[in-house]
This record gives sequence, C-alpha cells and structure tokens, in this order.
Amino acid sequence: MLFYISNCVSLASKQMNMDKLTALYRRLLSLTDTGFVRYLHDKVDWNARLTGIVGARGVGKTTLLLQHIKLHLNTEKTIYINADDAYFSENRLFDFAETFYKHGGKHLFIDEIHKYPDWSKELKMCYDYFPDMQVVFTGSSILDIYRGSDDLSRRALSYHMAGMSFREYLNLSHNLQIPALTLDDILTNRVVLPVEHPLPLYKQYLQNGYYPFYSEPEFEQRLQNTLIQTLENDIPLFVRMNVATSRKLKQLLYIIAQSVPFKPNINKIAEMTGIHRNQVKDYFHYMEQAGLIMQLQSNTDGVRRLGKVEKIYLNNPNMIYSLANDTADTGNLRETFFLNQMSVNHTVVSSDKADFVIGKYTFEVGGKNKGQKQIAGLDNAFIVKDDIEFGYRNILPLWTFGLNY
Repeated sequence: MLFYISNCVSLASKQMNMDKLTALYRRLLSLTDTGFVRYLHDKVDWNARLTGIVGARGVGKTTLLLQHIKLHLNTEKTIYINADDAYFSENRLFDFAETFYKHGGKHLFIDEIHKYPDWSKELKMCYDYFPDMQVVFTGSSILDIYRGSDDLSRRALSYHMAGMSFREYLNLSHNLQIPALTLDDILTNRVVLPVEHPLPLYKQYLQNGYYPFYSEPEFEQRLQNTLIQTLENDIPLFVRMNVATSRKLKQLLYIIAQSVPFKPNINKIAEMTGIHRNQVKDYFHYMEQAGLIMQLQSNTDGVRRLGKVEKIYLNNPNMIYSLANDTADTGNLRETFFLNQMSVNHTVVSSDKADFVIGKYTFEVGGKNKGQKQIAGLDNAFIVKDDIEFGYRNILPLWTFGLNY
C-alpha cells in the first residue's frame, strides 16, 4: 500500500513539473514576435525526424525555434523545453519525451541540448523508439553530433546558424524586405541601394548589428557576458577544461583582439600564455567552433591546407569594438566584415598577392583610395572599397558583401 501511495505521489509530482514546463513554453510562445524571421529558417528541412541547429551564443537559435512553432505547427501537439531547466537535473530527457509521446505529442523542440549529460544517447533513443515524433534541438556551435559511440550523423540533419548579416540588420531595423544577393549579383554590380545612404547604417552594423539583441539596453555589457559565458562555460564543458585553462582562453582572445592582423606564431603564443605549443592549435579550433574567432587558411589544395592558418580574426566586427577598447583598426574591421559575411555561403581562403580568394575570384579589401597594384595581372580580381556607395567595373563597395545571406 505504501509503495502504491509513493508511486502516486511521484507521478503527481512529475505531472506537476511537466505542467510547469508546458506553461513556460506557452508563455514564451505568446511573447515571440514573428515579424522578422532569420535567414536560416528557409534552409532547414523542417520535415526531418531529427534536426540540430548549432551556433554561437546570442545569434537567435531559441527565437528561431519558437517562431517556427508559432507560424507552422499545431501548438497542442508541440512542446518547447530547455535542457538546462532544473527539471532535468532529476528527470531523464528520454522519460519526458516518452510521456509527451504517449499523450499525443508530435514535435519536441529541445533548446541548449549541450547542457544535458548523455544528450546524444538519449536523442538517439528518441529517434529509435518514437518513429513518428519529430525532434529538433539546438546547441552550442562547439557541439559535435558526429563524435562518440552515439554517433548521430546518420540520423540527424545539422545546420549552423550565423549572426545577422548586414542585409538582415537592415530588414529588422528598418522594416525592409531586401532579398539576399548571390555572389554573381555582387560581382556584376547588380545591387540596388536598399536605403538612400547605406554607409552610415553599415557603420552602425559594424558596432552592434551582428547580434539580434543589438537594440536592447546595455548591448555592450550583454555581449561581454556572452563572450565570458562562452569562454568560462561552453568550451570548458565540451573539452572538460579546468578554471585555469579557461583563463588561458581569455588570454588568447585578448591577444588576438589587440593584434592587427593576428598572424599566429605558435612558439611565441605558447611562450606568452604558458600553454603547451601542442595545445595552442586545439584551443584555436575550440574558439573557432564556439564562434569567437575565424581562422583564414592558405590557398592550397588538398591535404596540405590542413592546419595551415595564415591569419586569425575575431569572429565579427562587434567583437572588435567590444574588445579593442576604442582602438579598433579600420583595416582589420574591413577584412573581418568581408570574411565573416562571405564565409556563411562560401569557402574563403587567403591570397598570395591580395587578401582573399573565393573559388576563382580574388579580392583586395581597402579604403576608397585603394589602387589596383595588388591585383595587377590577375584574372577575375576585384578591389573591394570601403566608404563608397556604388561600384563600377572591378571596383565593388564593401557593404554590398553584407547582402549575401
């Protein structure tokens, strides 16, 4: 009899907690604005049974999930949960999914899956045991769904979400409907000015337009907190680092922020930071995966390209303004913007003579007085100029490269 009563109390307690999670989901859904939806939404196959959306902190993954639910799904058969909720410190994710499934649930959306231990094993179980239930999850961009014994690569579709492009910033901040341009559109100057004077807005974007929370109070403080959380929590959680090691990551980030541009010298970095030279490349890899830096590789085909990094940049111009303490270098900002925007849809590598190569095209990035010297004699080569509104012949405005996604 006591066992029966205990069981009933336990079930009632679980039901109460599930009801709280459902209430929280409904509240978040009611507060979700669907007036502006990020570029990635139309690229995701929302009919897949298991879908992962990864990206750096603060780029809008949670909002994307809630918007899709609100716009396209039966909310009675759908639920959104955060894997970091206290409920899952005492309850298994799989058990929650099973209960939801038994009550007619069809769409399970799980945010911050990387905060839950054994996430890959339990996602695999959900996929195998609930064949007609869809699971969509988000996680840190350092999350590796292909790693370990619970390999999800054959089951899950994975998408990477970047921060806002200049195009998206214009659409959101000015209620516009500017379509994304192809690289061919940009190279042939088939660009219609989306606003009367784009340059002042482009300058604003460089300072605070990459993150969807750009308009919120204390933007800079929130960005600083985002970076700190990534360094102190996300990366150490993934690679099981200690506190002392996370301090080394901070040191590396500030070294990059103060260098223009940063050309990695592994031995010198190891000496400056106390990190063993064999670990320096690993740390840079984790920081790149977490959305803190970008590593520009040399223009070499095949296996020889692996590990050959020519320059390291902060991930986006907003980070430069946040970390460079009012000493943001103009040339570094220009190159960072170009690489950040174009890497979303293209493979960008270094050039032996100019700045960047994308496929068969070479690009030299500079100010409005930049000449043709670096690209003289090169086919399919372009000068990308800051501070100009219009392009002509092989001269292209830098801001237009922010319209490609």
